[in-house]
Amino acid sequence: MSTWERYIKHFVSFLKIEKGLAENSIFAYQNDVNKLADFSIARNLEVSDLTFEHLKGFIEDLYELGLGARSQARIISGVKQFFGFLMLESIVKDDPSELLEMPRLGRKLPQVLSIEEIDQLIEAIDMSKAESHRNKAIIETLYSCGLRVSELVNLRFSQIYFEEGFIRVIGKGNKERLVPVSESVEHEIGIYNDHVRRHQNIKPGNENIVFLNRRGAQLTREMIFTIIKDLAKAIDLKKTVSPHTFRHSFATHLIEGGANLRAVQEMLGHESITTTEIYTHLDQRFLREAIISFHPRNIS
Repeated sequence: MSTWERYIKHFVSFLKIEKGLAENSIFAYQNDVNKLADFSIARNLEVSDLTFEHLKGFIEDLYELGLGARSQARIISGVKQFFGFLMLESIVKDDPSELLEMPRLGRKLPQVLSIEEIDQLIEAIDMSKAESHRNKAIIETLYSCGLRVSELVNLRFSQIYFEEGFIRVIGKGNKERLVPVSESVEHEIGIYNDHVRRHQNIKPGNENIVFLNRRGAQLTREMIFTIIKDLAKAIDLKKTVSPHTFRHSFATHLIEGGANLRAVQEMLGHESITTTEIYTHLDQRFLREAIISFHPRNIS
């Protein structure tokens, strides 16, 4: 048992026996501290190593992943409880969470869609139109893979490995990462390719591009924004949405569902990863199972 596991186990016992908290509250606190443990272990940090700056970095990562202010506040509360316990047990001499401020609940944060709202947006697609299968595949890919809009419009068939269950994404700085792909994405891209794309006159140089416009050329970022805005208008969605909204929703739904923080960071491309490093330094099965197990599209 690692140091982190031992301290978390004792913390849970403390909450149950001495604090007398309900099971739901204990589970929530444990889940919050597990996220801090994931963050720390990925950086080879023990509990006693953590400083205020480390905790600030942890909260900044949660913000980058799209977690709202209320979720952040709950996690900070759990971290503070954990360090209160460590101080009580004389495991640490100083409390690095003491100066950690709760986020202002009114602070403007990226919008996150609920699973129901995403389903409504997909259902709003007019399937009688020629571009309907393409647009449905686009929304599914944005949400199920957490892609940036630039990564989506540049996605090529040579980057898709459905048999292995991954797509190879080229992100910022031409850094590559492997993203687990759900059956829903494979299904929608397959329908779009079979029923629409292969019947188009494709412009030279665009043969490998997955998503094309009516003229057989690569879609622009602006066109993806327009598709999403039109769907939001169709269901009278009051939230401000963009392609990035689906990326934030992807991360938030995974994290709040209990997915490992490091796995989600890898999927979003927040660390420097090349195709070779993914095979040598990361456990593919672990990363794939994290997404397949916790993404709403894969839970029946």
